[in-house]
Amino acid sequence: MPGCATAALAGEDTPRASFGGFGTVGVVHSSDEQSDFTANGLNPGDAGYSRRWGAAVDSRVGVQLGVNMDSKWSAVLQLVSERTLQNSYAPVVEWANIQYQATPDLSLRVGRIALPLFLTGDYRKAGYALPWVRPPVELYGAIPISNSDGVDASYRWQSGDINHVTQVSFGRADMPLTPGARAQARGLAGVSNTTTAGALTVRASVLTAELSVGLARDLFDGLRQFGAQGNALADEYELAAKRAVVYSLGFNYDPGHWFAMGEIGRINANSFLGDKTAAYLGAGYRIGDVTPYVVYSASRANMETATAGLDLSAMPPQQAAVGAQLNAGLNQLLATIPRQHSISAGVRWDLCPNYALKLQYDRITPHQGSNGTFINVQPGFRSGQPITVLSAVLDFVF
Repeated sequence: MPGCATAALAGEDTPRASFGGFGTVGVVHSSDEQSDFTANGLNPGDAGYSRRWGAAVDSRVGVQLGVNMDSKWSAVLQLVSERTLQNSYAPVVEWANIQYQATPDLSLRVGRIALPLFLTGDYRKAGYALPWVRPPVELYGAIPISNSDGVDASYRWQSGDINHVTQVSFGRADMPLTPGARAQARGLAGVSNTTTAGALTVRASVLTAELSVGLARDLFDGLRQFGAQGNALADEYELAAKRAVVYSLGFNYDPGHWFAMGEIGRINANSFLGDKTAAYLGAGYRIGDVTPYVVYSASRANMETATAGLDLSAMPPQQAAVGAQLNAGLNQLLATIPRQHSISAGVRWDLCPNYALKLQYDRITPHQGSNGTFINVQPGFRSGQPITVLSAVLDFVF
């Protein structure tokens, strides 16, 4: 983690410990009063409908303890406190693993490990390490899970002057969503390769898991009461032990005075979470301690995001009324599959060592019929209209 402070130093043959942390204090304003802006699906968001200015979207604090037992063995523990779907700020274990350096090029880890996904996957919650206020929500918000419990192996190798790190991981993830619902990823397997050639870094990743999300159970249980056609709809859209796959490819070119970076990913959950492609492209220019930047990002669905649902034509009136409600609920669920594009502009000011102030303007347009990445959507929400999001954060490390 960038900015960790060494707490104890000793010789090479004695244990060494380091302690540090990071944090973000921020506020967000959304111009839409019929929805809330959020950075990912595991943060309830509070800017827009809930509050004119919300502090929970980006604010967090994390601490990290690292111990090097000797030249082979090391361990790390990272705790992060941020707002969750339970409206709690209780610290959670983000990382907790032991590493064995088998050779100078091969390392093995066991425990809770960052997922090998996306360019900033290893430090996405440490805002100080990011050029922007937050990673583009179209891509990073689609995969809010940031770690898994399991094992991984990383191998460093070279091809000429080009350096590579190939990482293979296997594990599982389990997290509460609401008091009665959890998200579970079993058999979570991934491989990534990071290539560095001078100022250019390229990362390619693939991740797959058997995914279950216990949301909208009443809706799917209701559909199954309608016989074969209801069962078919529930089987198609319910997220229960479905194989989900994520592919991503990204680059970062940073020669010093300026940078350009972009990523594209496809996420297919074979369920109401959808099959979607998200991407962004951004650039910035450093002028002393000030870095203005721009980003364009978008998310599109690779499937139909509306369905005719149950055929109500031959049903008696009372049964048809219930079926119509279920059809409406299913289409409301499909409307949460993000289809939107956004243009962002901001500035980062490194006002003093270990502190960065950032201001960001986002113009986000959910496409017609989609809620985009907005949540807590009210009946008056109008898709197809641009929404302005203003953010101000202070990032720090210690």
